[in-house]
This record gives sequence, structure tokens and C-alpha cells, in this order.
Amino acid sequence: MMVLFSKKYSGIISRQKIIGILKELFRKSIHLCSAFVPCFLWIAYKPTIACLLVLVVFYSAAEILRLNGKEVFLISAVTEAAARKRDENKFVLGPVTLVLGIISSAILWEKLPAAIGIYALAFGDGLASLAGKLFGRVQIPFTEGKTVAGSLTCFTAIFISCYLACFFMLQGQADITRVSLIVAGVGMLIEILPLKDFDNLFIPVLLGGLAQYLLC
Repeated sequence: MMVLFSKKYSGIISRQKIIGILKELFRKSIHLCSAFVPCFLWIAYKPTIACLLVLVVFYSAAEILRLNGKEVFLISAVTEAAARKRDENKFVLGPVTLVLGIISSAILWEKLPAAIGIYALAFGDGLASLAGKLFGRVQIPFTEGKTVAGSLTCFTAIFISCYLACFFMLQGQADITRVSLIVAGVGMLIEILPLKDFDNLFIPVLLGGLAQYLLC
């Protein structure tokens, strides 16, 4: 009897873990899509900023309606599918801070530093959580569940994205290895902090500013 109960319990835990990973994959696929934004900013800066602002307003209105029992086609379904357990029956803030972080970085910094900050958000923060879910075994104390695997993935993703952005844009005009290492190191430290959804705001703004300082 105890063996059957144990197997059933293990099966429930396994299903919950699979559902959690699938949710994380879906959520981070949205995160990764923000990597396209710098391209749009370079092509049409003002229309892209305007579209992002409209997106924030529309999403916020949809979330308020959802919390009041009125579903908005597609938006509410996507929000519920991507929402973490901590966000159940609450305003899901992640998409708002994601877009506001991108807009702030684009307004505050020059094109390349802004792009570096946005890429750090898309790839560094986006892949860190996914790697932590899939491969995270060793947790970092006092970080509310952040893992060594996730943090190392964050560092690697930010370093590669920063290096490639500088390589193609600067063509050897700066010590891009040093810049990329510093930006990746600071990005990893920010990602480790238990900032919840506000890391979407801090990562692109702070790393964009740091990149601009290092490249000036």
C-alpha cells in the first residue's frame, strides 16, 4: 500500500515539474522575443517606442479586466498560461516591467549600449531561469531559489550577446572582451538578487548604462 502511494505521489510531483518546465519554456519564449526589439529600434525608433507604450497600456487594461472576471481574447489566455504560481489571482507584472525596461534603456542610452542591455534581458535573464529549472541542483543561499546553473547560464549568455553586439558594431574599436566580461559579471550579480519581476527593469537599464560608460 505504501509503495503504491509513493509511486502515485512521485508521479504527481513529476507531472507538476513537467508542467512547471513547460510554463517556463512558454514564458521565456516571450522573453527571448524581446531580442528583436533593437532591430526595430534601429529601423524605426519612434514608431517602435510608440508601439511598445501602446502594448503596455493595452496589456494593463486586459489584466484589469481579467481580474474583474472579463476575459480579453488571446491576451488573458496567454497571461494565464505563462503566469507563475505566485501570480495566481494577481496582476501579472512581468510583461509590464519587461516592456518598461526595454523602453527605458532605449530612451536613456545610445543605440549599442541600449541593445546590449536589451540583449542581456532577453538572453541572460531569459535563459537563466530556464537553465535553473532544467539543470539547477545547487541553490545559492538567500536568493529565493536561484541556482548556480542559472547564474552561470546568465553570465555566459550576456557575455556572448554583448561580445557579438560590440564585435559587429564597433569592429575592433574597443576592448570588447573586457567590456563583455564586466557587463556579464554585473548582469549575473543583478540576476542573482531576489528582485522578482523588477529584474526586467533593472537589467536593461543598469547594464545599458554600464556598457555606455565602458564604451565611451
